[in-house]
Amino acid sequence: MAASELYTKRARVWIPDAEEVWKSAELNKDYKNGDASLQLMLEDGTNIEHKLDPKTKNLPYLRNPDILVGENDLTALSYLHEPAVLHNLKVRFMDSKLIYTYCGIVLVAINPYETLGIYGSDIINAYSGQNMGDMDPHIFAVAEEAYKQMARDERNQSIIVSGESGAGKTVSAKYAMRYFATVSGSTSEANVEQKVLASNPIMEAIGNAKTTRNDNSSRFGKYIEIGFDTRYRIIGANMRTYLLEKSRVVFQADEERNYHIFYQLCASSHLPEFKMLKLSSANDFLYTRQGRSPVIDGVDDTKELSSTRKAFTLLGINESNQMGLFQVLAAILHLGNVEIKDRDSDSSVIPPNNGHLTAFCDLVGVTYQDMSQWLCHRKLKTATETYIKTLPRLQATNARDALSKHIYAKLFNWIVEHVNKALITNFKQHSFIGVLDIYGFETFEINSFEQFCINYANEKLQQQFNMHVFKLEQEEYMKEQIPWTLIDFYDNQPCINLIEAKMGILDLLDEECKMPKGSDDSWAQKLYNTHLKTCSLFEKPRMSNRAFIIQHFADKVEYQCDGFLEKNKDTVNEEQINVLKASKFPLLVELFHDGEKAISPTGQVPGTGGRTRLSIKPEKGREKSSKEHKKTVGCQFRNSLQMLMETLNATTPHYVRCIKPNDFKLAFSFDPKRAVQQLRACGVLETIRISAAGFPSRWTYQEFFSRYRVLMKQKDVLPDKRLTCRNVLEHLVQDQDKYQFGKTKIFFRAGQVAYLEKLRAEKLRAACIRIQKTIRCWLARKKYLRKRSAAVTIQRFTRGYQARCLAKFMRRTQAATTIQKYQRMCVEKKRYRQKQAAALVMQTILRAYMARQKYRALLRESKVVIIQKRVRGWLARCWYKRCLVSLVYLQCCFRRMKARRELKKLKIEARSVEHFKKLNKGMENKIMQLQRKLDEQNKENRLVNERLVGLENTYTTESERMRGELSRLRGAEEDAKNKGHQVTSLLEELEKLRKELSSTQKEKKTIEDWAQTYRSEMEKMVSELKNQNGSLKKEKDDLNRLIQEQSQQMTEKMARAILEETQQLKTDLNEERSRYQNLLTEHLRLEEKYDDLKEEMVSSNVSKPGHRRTDSTHSSNGSEYTYNSECTELEDGSRATEDVTRGIDTSLTLKLQKRLTELEQEKQSLRNELENKEDQFQRARARDDVEFKKARGAELEYESLKRQELESENKKLRHDLKEIRQSLVGNAATGAGAPGSPAYKVVLEQLNASCEELEVRKEEVLILRSQLVSQKEAMHHKETMTEPSVYVEDVSKLKDAGELKQAYVGLKDTNRLLEHQLQTQRRGYDSEVESLRGELQNVKEENNRQQQLLAQNLQLPPEARIEASLQHEITRLTNENLELLAEDPTASREARVIILRRMVDLMEQLEKQDRTIRKLKKQLKVYSKRIGEMGAGQTEGQTSPGQMVDEPIHPVNIPRREKDFQGMLEYNKEDELKLVKNLILELKPRGVAVNLIPGLPAYILFMCLRHADYVNDDQKVRTLLTSTINSIKKILKKRGDDFETVSFWLSNTCRFLHCLKQYSGDEAFMKHNSQRQNEHCLSNFDLAEYRQVISDLAIQIYQQLIKCMENILQPMIVSGMLEHETIQGVSGVKPTGLRKRTSSIADEGTYTLDSILRQLSAFHSTMCQHGTDPELIKQVVKQQFYIIGAVTLNNLLLRKDMCSWSKGMQIRYNVSQLEEWLRDKGLMTFGAKETLEPLIQAAQLLQVKKKTDEDADAICSMCLGLTTAQIVKVLNLYTPVNEFEERVSVSFIRTIQTRLRDRCESPQLLMDTKMIYPVTFPFSPSSLALETIQIPSSLNLGFLTRV
Repeated sequence: MAASELYTKRARVWIPDAEEVWKSAELNKDYKNGDASLQLMLEDGTNIEHKLDPKTKNLPYLRNPDILVGENDLTALSYLHEPAVLHNLKVRFMDSKLIYTYCGIVLVAINPYETLGIYGSDIINAYSGQNMGDMDPHIFAVAEEAYKQMARDERNQSIIVSGESGAGKTVSAKYAMRYFATVSGSTSEANVEQKVLASNPIMEAIGNAKTTRNDNSSRFGKYIEIGFDTRYRIIGANMRTYLLEKSRVVFQADEERNYHIFYQLCASSHLPEFKMLKLSSANDFLYTRQGRSPVIDGVDDTKELSSTRKAFTLLGINESNQMGLFQVLAAILHLGNVEIKDRDSDSSVIPPNNGHLTAFCDLVGVTYQDMSQWLCHRKLKTATETYIKTLPRLQATNARDALSKHIYAKLFNWIVEHVNKALITNFKQHSFIGVLDIYGFETFEINSFEQFCINYANEKLQQQFNMHVFKLEQEEYMKEQIPWTLIDFYDNQPCINLIEAKMGILDLLDEECKMPKGSDDSWAQKLYNTHLKTCSLFEKPRMSNRAFIIQHFADKVEYQCDGFLEKNKDTVNEEQINVLKASKFPLLVELFHDGEKAISPTGQVPGTGGRTRLSIKPEKGREKSSKEHKKTVGCQFRNSLQMLMETLNATTPHYVRCIKPNDFKLAFSFDPKRAVQQLRACGVLETIRISAAGFPSRWTYQEFFSRYRVLMKQKDVLPDKRLTCRNVLEHLVQDQDKYQFGKTKIFFRAGQVAYLEKLRAEKLRAACIRIQKTIRCWLARKKYLRKRSAAVTIQRFTRGYQARCLAKFMRRTQAATTIQKYQRMCVEKKRYRQKQAAALVMQTILRAYMARQKYRALLRESKVVIIQKRVRGWLARCWYKRCLVSLVYLQCCFRRMKARRELKKLKIEARSVEHFKKLNKGMENKIMQLQRKLDEQNKENRLVNERLVGLENTYTTESERMRGELSRLRGAEEDAKNKGHQVTSLLEELEKLRKELSSTQKEKKTIEDWAQTYRSEMEKMVSELKNQNGSLKKEKDDLNRLIQEQSQQMTEKMARAILEETQQLKTDLNEERSRYQNLLTEHLRLEEKYDDLKEEMVSSNVSKPGHRRTDSTHSSNGSEYTYNSECTELEDGSRATEDVTRGIDTSLTLKLQKRLTELEQEKQSLRNELENKEDQFQRARARDDVEFKKARGAELEYESLKRQELESENKKLRHDLKEIRQSLVGNAATGAGAPGSPAYKVVLEQLNASCEELEVRKEEVLILRSQLVSQKEAMHHKETMTEPSVYVEDVSKLKDAGELKQAYVGLKDTNRLLEHQLQTQRRGYDSEVESLRGELQNVKEENNRQQQLLAQNLQLPPEARIEASLQHEITRLTNENLELLAEDPTASREARVIILRRMVDLMEQLEKQDRTIRKLKKQLKVYSKRIGEMGAGQTEGQTSPGQMVDEPIHPVNIPRREKDFQGMLEYNKEDELKLVKNLILELKPRGVAVNLIPGLPAYILFMCLRHADYVNDDQKVRTLLTSTINSIKKILKKRGDDFETVSFWLSNTCRFLHCLKQYSGDEAFMKHNSQRQNEHCLSNFDLAEYRQVISDLAIQIYQQLIKCMENILQPMIVSGMLEHETIQGVSGVKPTGLRKRTSSIADEGTYTLDSILRQLSAFHSTMCQHGTDPELIKQVVKQQFYIIGAVTLNNLLLRKDMCSWSKGMQIRYNVSQLEEWLRDKGLMTFGAKETLEPLIQAAQLLQVKKKTDEDADAICSMCLGLTTAQIVKVLNLYTPVNEFEERVSVSFIRTIQTRLRDRCESPQLLMDTKMIYPVTFPFSPSSLALETIQIPSSLNLGFLTRV
């Protein structure tokens, strides 16, 4: 296409800029061919004119569309050029905070100078197994690609990490090695991967230093080969080093440091073990203070040394060698401080007794005289003589520094050698991955020999990189059958020939070094003469004759010739070396003798200055020390570099280019100049140029069709997508050279994708305009219709208003007439009523005067009558009082006499009660206890009464105050009345004197007015008092209401607190359960690993001579104990263990033993803690009932008293039973059952005592009940009294006659009851004696039968003998009592039956307690044995050929139970193997699930277990359970990846566990059983411990089920939830680069959302068919949805292309489909939906507006399920797919971070996909009757017999 089609108005271009390198501008008008300039507008609005080059007429670079900015792969850009690459990197680094970007096969890593949380184990797990293009760029993605290609292609790999100092090379290499160590693991417990990682701190300490560019700069290159075995697990590693910068040992520039190890030693000099080194501060030594920067901010050198020492220890370097290394390093520091002074101009001398030289000699073990001699002298040899020459001070100082560098190089060499020894293992290496951490291209103001070697190495690496990129391009073209045209790319072979070819720079340098008088100047002249005219890449500076310029691939570099020869020779004084070789320090001698051997395969040699190769290539035979350094540094470096290139060429390389964004170490600061310089130097732009020279943009046909479907017409769409794309492209792009059609892809030239995107955007814009036009028309018409309707409505309302106004006027006129009529009538009526009122007033006054006269006469008569009545009444009352006093006195005398008589009777009765107390010992104590409890109750009542008295006093005080106020008011009222009487009297006097004193009328009127005023004041005062009273009442009501509200609030607060505490306890319980299950998983994993190790060791030891072979069918099992073969098994197990452990690593065995012991202890502690948590939970629930329990009164006391009586009775009966047992055991062999024998007497005595005790207890209970009732009535009577009272404690203190009478009645009733009880007891005792005499004869007749029974019992074991004797005795006594009861149904017989029943119950309780004690003791023994056996490492095997035992199941105590049981399946012991084989190992779940009832194998196994329980065969029970558990584990180990098998056995294991609970006999599990099912309970054994073992097995199966489901769902989740377009056409496909992503189009074999739903339905239906408990299915589904949500969210957070608005819509639709699936299955209400909440919020975050502060508030309130890191990550990754969307601004992201700053949450970015919710197995009883189960013949279980 023509340039005019692209360079149109508003097109954006890049123009050069001095500051920003490239600046963006926009065209103001179209470009036309022939124009000499472009009219541009910058981003700041400035208009400029950009002139074109008149010679080339090259137009400026076009800018990519905004939707392509920020791409993961630079090759995905439509326009591939330098400004596009720079801008894309800047946007990703500055705006999105992304430091990694792909550039074809290269990973560009920009150093953020900030710690990022993107290297954790969760990120490693997320990248593991993923394709390189499916995830965002990362160093882990490159490492995963190398690991995957190594396993897939069977080819060695290498990762080449390069870059400037401070660009992050070492960190990138470290993370790559960490990835390999984490993903692959090691083949043994030798922790090889940890050793590989441990080499990093060592090499950093001795090879890294602080520079002006980097605080931890690597001053050497290294290549680490990580070896893998055939299973691709790490088995070892090997390290090669290159160009150690030895000159740093003796010199550092400003703001730089020496190697870290020196400062670490100086910082740790205060430690006791370092006192002998005589070190001090780093500022005290010349070699560490020259840079004047001894401290690095944020680095603790003391801690770093501790880490270094730990790494040394892990790599096998012992403490003595470590101290030796530190001793040599300290000696180097002391040597640097040795001061050399001038003796004269040609000689120098060291002052005597130099302290630092003395310290040096002491540390290295040499003599002071020799070292001081050869530091200032040199030996010269000729053909005939040897001379000793003195050295000037400068040369002596240089010789000292050369010695220091040489010693450090030897030490470095030795450490590398020992690190390699520690990393090498005996396993055969199958393949390796090499990690090359090497320096990048360097150019400084002054460049010397070091920079020359570095740039030479980069030239070789760049050549290899170019050839690899070219090869990949060629392979891609040939694969797609695209015509291959030669691409012109830069070949740096001429530059390499200039350096290394014959007569090259290195060759001439070596030749000059051999000359006796060779110098840098003569070498420079040879270079000029040889290459200046023959090679265009070699130049001579204009102003210098001692420098030369080489045109490298990255830039021109000028090298100064000074020092080239000296550094290339690398000379050290031979006599100084000889002195050190004669040292008494063995490590130093070892260092210099090792110099004659090969240190690494590449052969390294130390150099004098600069970066020098370390090791020397091995030579045959021993040479003289004078020839050790004949080979030059340049020659050695060239050879080692050639070997490195051969290694890299033999591997598949992967490239990581590290970029340093700025020179000031500022976090996320980007300097375009420095970045472009490094991009040019590292080959990234060369990769872009090679890609751009061909067809850089490549689309599959399906992706092209999906993206540009909008450019096609309906008729253009054909069934064949390839033909459709061809037709469309021929129509859209006329120039066919701009694209090529491959087999699966379409190849485009640079810029064609941008052109297509432009056409697509124009088409979409036109469509948008049409849509907007239609919508606006519809809106305008709708607005017009709305206005028209509004106008009609206004008119209608206006006309109505006018009509209403007319009607209102007419109504008002009529109303005015009516008003006038009625007003006139009212005036006349008022006048008439005034006249009538005047007449009535006159009549009223007259009639009132007459009435008052008559009233006064009647009042006088009435008062006279009242006086007479009162006098007569007073006389009558006086007579009555005198009579009453006399009568009361007579009654008191009579009652006193009667009371004395009653008191005498009570004393007599009390003495009779004392006799009764003697007969009933212990009654007093109970009465005292009861009395004490009554006293306590009295005290409580007294306190309550005191409170009541206080309240009453308060109320009385308030009442008195109110009465006083009322009395005052009444007094005022009386005063008013008196004043009224006075007024009346005055009126009367005035009437009498009216005729005489007419002037007194005015005074009367004045007094009346005053009285009226006073009356009104009084009324006013009364009204005020009433108001005050009302206000007081209102305040009282308010206070009462406030008290009620406060009490209600307190109640609610307490309820909330209890609820919160309950929830917290539940949460703690779940956490403890989760920890226990995780620990169980770890324990099982270690067991499996332990078994695998044993199998490997057995297999490895079998082939060795001298070892015993053990048949697998006869191997021992240390965990299975039986009565018959226990000793044999232990002996066999010990022998097998000895044979196996001969080849075991002792340290490995001890580690496993220690780990297993710790796990067992932790498991036990967790189990105890879990029990404690459950107890706390129960106590918390019981806390609410405390008040209710406290409120219970006398009834609760009565119940507790009764319980105490029963407990005491039980204790006594237990004691009697114990005596019976002892008597029977002691006389078992002598016929103890005969009448008159001790056993018979003991039984008879105990029966008599029991009868007596029973009667006594009955009488005591009745007495106490009567006393409690009487006292309760007395208490109730006292509480009903108005005045407070106090309870009395003694009868003699009673003052009230009513209470005395009540006490008397109570004692009287008590006496009657006691008398009745005594008579009943006497009659019962007599009848009992008679009955016992009759039973003596029956006992004699039963003597023979008892002797026979005792003889049979003697043949039983001791425990069974005692139990059998007791059983027979109890049965006999029960039968006899029942017979006697049938003959004579009297009360005595009932009492005896009750006693016997209580004895039986007591025995059962005793058995339960004994069983509990034995169970706890056995459990303790089992755990101790298990820990011991696991620690001893016993091998497992089988007890016999007929018994299958695969894993150790330790002996569990099985107590016996004394109950009968029937209904079971019988089998022979020899058929047990067949039973397990047919029912477990060879059973196919599919047939059982479809054709048979769910859980059939569990029912069959339980019925077999019931038969073993019925026959009381504990060995059979144990072997059956052991074989069942081990067989289930074996089938799971064999077919653990089959979901159907795992689900089937999870269902059957849970059913088997439920059966063990349902038929255990525990009341808690028998509530839902039928009568028949209760009869089927186990009778002889308690399998509670086995239930725990089976529960642990169920947890293991559940976790295996979750892993199996996860393995099936994992490949589906990302494709179905993220990549697949469920709603077609919503999201467009963006251009991709070289790293192709998985297509979102549903091709064959790709997973969709329907695939996930079908798989979930398959899981659900399978579990339902297998009869899995519904609660367990809910937990499984919840775990499934958590996995789906977590994996989807994690991939969303790691994929920039998925963070868009359209993808958020897709995710929400997919989640709604999952919710619909839950709704269909009825699983919406148990928490599965909530697990998807973070994913839903992330999808909503992608769709909401992200501009204003209101949007930020909405996001913060909406995304509660996401962490701050996740929210910020999604916002940073948000990428518009279309140009209509907008990017998220950096300021908005900062606003979000500010508002979420106060959140307390985990900083972890990704969700834990391995997290498993703790599982519970709620008890689910079965209604299926066991006797109705039929065994199908297909199971081949014909040997089972139904019983």
